[in-house]
Amino acid sequence: MKDLMPSVHVRTLGQGERKVLALHCTIAHSGAWAGLAGVLGDDATFIAPDMPSHGKSPDWNEQGDLFDLLTELTVEQLTEPMDVIGHSFGAMIALRLAMEYPDLVRSAVLIEPVFFAVAKQDAPDLLAQHDHEAQPYAKALADGDMELAARLFNRMWSTDHSPRWPDLPERTRAAMTRGVHLVPAVKDDLFEDKKGLLAPDMMSRANMPILLVNGSRTHPAMPAICEGLQQRLPNASGCVIEGAGHMAPITHARDMARVIRDFWDGQP
Repeated sequence: MKDLMPSVHVRTLGQGERKVLALHCTIAHSGAWAGLAGVLGDDATFIAPDMPSHGKSPDWNEQGDLFDLLTELTVEQLTEPMDVIGHSFGAMIALRLAMEYPDLVRSAVLIEPVFFAVAKQDAPDLLAQHDHEAQPYAKALADGDMELAARLFNRMWSTDHSPRWPDLPERTRAAMTRGVHLVPAVKDDLFEDKKGLLAPDMMSRANMPILLVNGSRTHPAMPAICEGLQQRLPNASGCVIEGAGHMAPITHARDMARVIRDFWDGQP
């Protein structure tokens, strides 16, 4: 698998003693952690890789299993036991690392993990609502219109106060368009649990402290997913960032930093 793709670009943010592996969401990049790392800068050093087809990393060559590839590329950054923070699909990678490499994950903060297979089991009505709302960008992806897909995908996961597509810098729009083709490549992992992560013996392996975070203004499926994972994981807690949507680590960095500090301070 490692021969399928060169190493990803890794950004370092902050200068604190605590080493943190930070995993960004789809169609973002490692720089998305700059605000949070800035607030936590005296406490933590963020090791933040760019996913393939994102940031300064090379494009994914569309060979092999993407979720497996991302997991292998990311675990290379765990050179010692570290705290892990993941957002959206980045939180899915973080969850898998916690299960498959528990000796290297000291704790995990999972911000809005998009594990829709949990909602499929626990809140099928909310999953149906999500699927209905996702149809426009799914159609654009199927039609090969990546710019439209990125625009619709970004809008679905934004709030009313988020910048509109025409107001975003051209460079930002191009970066989102570049990465959106990864979305369908992990659909079965997220919606059908193709890797079997929901199996009790997998969940029990992630026995380190885990914090599940969602915004109060996010999609209704997200609280159900966070609550479902909290119930399944052996050492998990949860919290809500008031006023935040799906992009809480960017839009509410100070609130997120306070929550994470409290979580870290509460660990043995």
